[in-house]
Amino acid sequence: MDKAKKESEASSRRSFLKTTAIASAAFMIVPRHVLGGKGFLAPSDRLIVAGVGVGGKGDSDLRLISESGKADIAYLCDVDTRRAANSVKRFPKAKFYKDWREMFDKEHKNFDAVTVSTPDHNHAIQTLAAMQLGKHVYVQKPLTHDIFEARTLTAAAKQYKVVTQMGNQGASNNGPRQMKEWYDAGLIGDVHTIYAWTDRPVWPQGIPWSANKADIPKELDWDLWLGTAPYKDYVDKLVPFNWRGWWDYGTGALGDMGCHLLEAPFSVLGLKYATEVQASVGSVYVDEFKRGYFPDSCPPSSHVTLKFPKTPKTKGEVTVHWMDGGIQPERPEELGANEVFGDGGNGTLFIGTKGKMMSSTYSANPRLLPLSKNADIKVKEKFARVKGEADGHYAQWVEAAIAGYGKNELSSPFEIAGPLTEALLMANLAIRAADIQGKNAEGKTIYPGRYKKLLWDNDNMKVTNFDEVNQFVKREYRKGWTLGA
Repeated sequence: MDKAKKESEASSRRSFLKTTAIASAAFMIVPRHVLGGKGFLAPSDRLIVAGVGVGGKGDSDLRLISESGKADIAYLCDVDTRRAANSVKRFPKAKFYKDWREMFDKEHKNFDAVTVSTPDHNHAIQTLAAMQLGKHVYVQKPLTHDIFEARTLTAAAKQYKVVTQMGNQGASNNGPRQMKEWYDAGLIGDVHTIYAWTDRPVWPQGIPWSANKADIPKELDWDLWLGTAPYKDYVDKLVPFNWRGWWDYGTGALGDMGCHLLEAPFSVLGLKYATEVQASVGSVYVDEFKRGYFPDSCPPSSHVTLKFPKTPKTKGEVTVHWMDGGIQPERPEELGANEVFGDGGNGTLFIGTKGKMMSSTYSANPRLLPLSKNADIKVKEKFARVKGEADGHYAQWVEAAIAGYGKNELSSPFEIAGPLTEALLMANLAIRAADIQGKNAEGKTIYPGRYKKLLWDNDNMKVTNFDEVNQFVKREYRKGWTLGA
């Protein structure tokens, strides 16, 4: 990016931050649009929404929010007009922007809430800016790209008293609530070990960055897409999906599926912050005899072990195993040879002192093991179900935002989503530590972080026994981008 463009971006950012500071000091949530006519709710009962990142998942998020019947999609923002086309067609009255900062700057008085469905590396800056304007926020999973950002957003939700929800919609399914009821009833005893696994990634990982520079599509503002990430030349096929496999932008299989598969262990057992983590990672063969490790790219597979301290719902520590890239734990002996483990490619297994239970993606279809036990379960329902389950995750947030901060219960507010995201990102610390390269006295490449157990100081947010990995706890943003005012 040339010097003039950098200065322009910096100037725009300063203007936005000034506006944000003024607005956050004076703003009070009041729906602004005056609606009338048969079938409309009173203005005070509608939520006016602006979407940041409205292609793909962002489009479906806005559709389901709109289908709640109590939300109006008034503003759309996306750096790629190709990706935004469906939302623009779906919401023809919504005003469109390419730069979310410009939209916030010009329109913040005209909307109540914001959805964020951009790549992981820009979640935090967009979300915090919205919260500082007093806006309720719905943010796609994972909540953030690094641990510091997750801790910051968790605190900000309470500070600015806004209604928050992370987009791990399985948290609104009946499954986690049913498993809590089973666990609280003592059906499997005290859980001490959990396994979660996925067949992701389904995008390239464990590869070198392409040396083939490609032309930037005319519909894409590449510099805005990069946002906080280091500047690199555009390469073909990175957008809209393959960015997930690169550490500058994504958080790998853990970020994509971990918020879905590990939500139930957090909600059932009351897990919070891990104390230690270790990982082993897969590699690829770059030729017949040499294995390759590419630290800019997430590995093709990994097995991570996290240790959590005792909670009010456990008798001791809990060990959580995460496996991706098609790796799965040993099948429980209680499961028949031809019976499906999880849902095949993904699943979560709870191991207790008296039994086991498992579930599929989104904590769906919970079952006790052996499966024959499920025919005779008689446990009283004590946790309220969410109407519409996973799809109702969106309406739940809309209703809570209309009611106001602290009035309604949510399935994945930042109070819950923040610690869950931190655990996943801590697991990624161990994965990245394994690929940190160094040189020994003879000049040979070594991997000093491999085969280590990382010890975590939660209060100070740092690994205490391998400092090299702490650079990923709070990453450095590209010049011109900051977190908050």
